[in-house]
Amino acid sequence: MIALLLLLALVPHSCALPLSSRDKDNKLLAEKYLRRFYGLPVGFQGRRSPSGAFKTKIEEMQRFFKLKVTGNLDDNTVELMKQARCGVPDIGEYNHFPRHLKWQNNNVTFRILNYTPDLKKPDVDKAIRNALNVWADVTPLTFKKLHTGNADIMISFGSKEHGDYNPFDGPDGLLAHAYPPGQGIGGDTHFDEDEHWSKDSSAYNLYIVAAHELGHALGMSHSSDAGALMYPVYSYATGYPLAEDDIEGIQALYGPNPNHRKVKPKPDAPNKCDPMLSFDAVTELRGETIIFKDRFYWRLHPQMPEPEQILIKSTWPSIPNKIDAAYENSEKDVVIIFSGIRMWALNGYNLVEGYPKYIHKLGLPKKIRKIDAAVNIKDTGKTLLFTEEDYWSYDEATGTMDSGYPRSIEEDFPGMDDEVDAVAHYYGFLYFFHEHVQYEYSYSSRKVMRIMRTNSIFNC
Repeated sequence: MIALLLLLALVPHSCALPLSSRDKDNKLLAEKYLRRFYGLPVGFQGRRSPSGAFKTKIEEMQRFFKLKVTGNLDDNTVELMKQARCGVPDIGEYNHFPRHLKWQNNNVTFRILNYTPDLKKPDVDKAIRNALNVWADVTPLTFKKLHTGNADIMISFGSKEHGDYNPFDGPDGLLAHAYPPGQGIGGDTHFDEDEHWSKDSSAYNLYIVAAHELGHALGMSHSSDAGALMYPVYSYATGYPLAEDDIEGIQALYGPNPNHRKVKPKPDAPNKCDPMLSFDAVTELRGETIIFKDRFYWRLHPQMPEPEQILIKSTWPSIPNKIDAAYENSEKDVVIIFSGIRMWALNGYNLVEGYPKYIHKLGLPKKIRKIDAAVNIKDTGKTLLFTEEDYWSYDEATGTMDSGYPRSIEEDFPGMDDEVDAVAHYYGFLYFFHEHVQYEYSYSSRKVMRIMRTNSIFNC
């Protein structure tokens, strides 16, 4: 499938049974989304019970994004369809594997035709140059900027219908799109001027979006790895943007950097059903369960059929990528997150002012440099903080450490390992996570009741 797509008019619904306004909106959204990104055939008539081509395309999308494959417009699927993303389709021949779309010359030219008023001209120039350098770092490609004439990659900002019969949709939604290497429109990269562009996390970050789109302009397709730069849904993150999947893809087209420059790719997104999966931290948050692993967290909600995997930085840009421990104090309606010697407080999903603070403010000695796991026991008002082979008891009411601590994990929790990665408390049971094993521990009986795999919480 070539990248140039005509925006097709939606075919009106015809239903035997009346649909609610919300259902109608979701159906319209889904038809438009599946036509644009998954090749839903023209002329399909939406039905109350998805079937045929519509159901098949929903399943295709759910498989790509690693959602539970139901073929239905469940909440997770609709929520993902509403997220800001790239305008290039997720499937089709627009892919370096079947067609090997690439520039035949490693010296690629580019030209910026116009500039967004959201940023100063030097900031736009820097964002584009840095985005190109992301790909130059791992390939033999070099990029030369032209100020006049035709370049291989023509970069511009425009809104709605902007000259390529592939219109943007106003604020949010489609952020940008690019075309694969080739003559004419090939390589051209367009950004939606109806978005607000920034050089930080305050709005859509131009550098991050440009690095993704210029990947397309070099021949890259979308990745289903949520940690990859070429994942189609926008998320803000700091640090080196390429994952191993991105590097393998671009080097399959152009080969490695001949200067043997060493880059450290981002780790791939963790697989929730990996039998060797371990957790960094687990906490409740207003009835949801939040599980941290590497640069990501999973969000589990009783009304959501599948856990949602999200980049930490896309929700909390100022929190580190690596979380050591976390716990909820439901009485104070706060979640405390630990990373190294610092801690942050959340009220809902919002950061509390006055943080980060040092963990030693809790009364821990300076020799403690990180907390491995934490859990609040609501019945006692105590928060247990686990550090290596010991644990501490913090009194939430007085804001002080209890006397007589630290104590030995192995002695006070018989049957457990002497180290803990994460811990949660549900209905009188403590759930200790260490490496790929989970222990269900009775707090009243003081014994291990069950041993399970860590990811059994995901029903794997």
